[in-house]
Amino acid sequence: MKTPVPNPPLLPNIPANARPIADAISDIATEDSIKARIHTIRGVQVMLDRDLAALYGVEAKQLNRQVKRNIDRFPPDFMFQLSRDECLRCQIGTINGGRGQHLKYMPHAFTENGVAMLSGVLRSPTAIEINIRIMRVFNEMRRALASMAPILARLAETERRQLEDHARQITDQSRNEERFDTIFKAMDGGDFPPQKVFFDGKHYDAFSFARKLVRKAAKTILLVDPYCDDTTLDILAQKRGSAAATIATTRKTATQCLTPAALAKFNKQNPSLAVKTTSTFHDRFLILDAADLYHFGASLKDLGRKYCAVTRMSPLFIPSILQRL
Repeated sequence: MKTPVPNPPLLPNIPANARPIADAISDIATEDSIKARIHTIRGVQVMLDRDLAALYGVEAKQLNRQVKRNIDRFPPDFMFQLSRDECLRCQIGTINGGRGQHLKYMPHAFTENGVAMLSGVLRSPTAIEINIRIMRVFNEMRRALASMAPILARLAETERRQLEDHARQITDQSRNEERFDTIFKAMDGGDFPPQKVFFDGKHYDAFSFARKLVRKAAKTILLVDPYCDDTTLDILAQKRGSAAATIATTRKTATQCLTPAALAKFNKQNPSLAVKTTSTFHDRFLILDAADLYHFGASLKDLGRKYCAVTRMSPLFIPSILQRL
């Protein structure tokens, strides 16, 4: 059985005569220390001149002086200078430690290739050792990102599907609203017949007609009906959300069927419904938006139970009905 070969350590096997150099920088150029100095700017991973100078044990101006002398080796994809906005976005300090003055220049950022090129400019043993460590950290981070690529791709696909589903829901909702607007406009256009007769047993047709009438109202609904029950509330529940409904009925019906608990339950989902009591009316009337008047031959709860008729009346009678409530 073969013994597995461990991953190469960050610190390479260095000849004995070079060991003092490695020991001297081991506390400074640790793997975590190098990772902490790597930033992502303009979509690439870079290290700043001041951080590299600190690792090399020199001043930043000395490092930049050497780079300037060999500027041909550092094209824009190897090195670029940061703007002040980029320093602020990356939370890079812009104050010198001495007198507290602002920096005289913006930092230079070195890409992985630019850091590798520094080893040819800074030829000291310390710079070579530091560069080797930095290159290994860059490679390790690249492998970590590559291993995460499938996960990131799946997350992106999931997010894309969620956005598509959300957009589809919004589109469907918009189409439904357009359909309802079309229906309501057709209702407002007088497409309902001026009169309708329902024969014995035509409960569904009668209730469907009543629901359509209720949906026609845009602002107010007034139902004058001495006899109401849960069926009446089921029909009024089909109203538009912006329409306020009022039932004028007898005190007995209001006490037994349209109780405060029943009204609270209705208004919790379909606001708003109010009840008035009256003993003046025998017939049933439905007034929509104070403009359309319908006369019912039976209470809404009994539509279709026996032969009955619904007739559209002149709106001239509406004021006299309202005066008697």
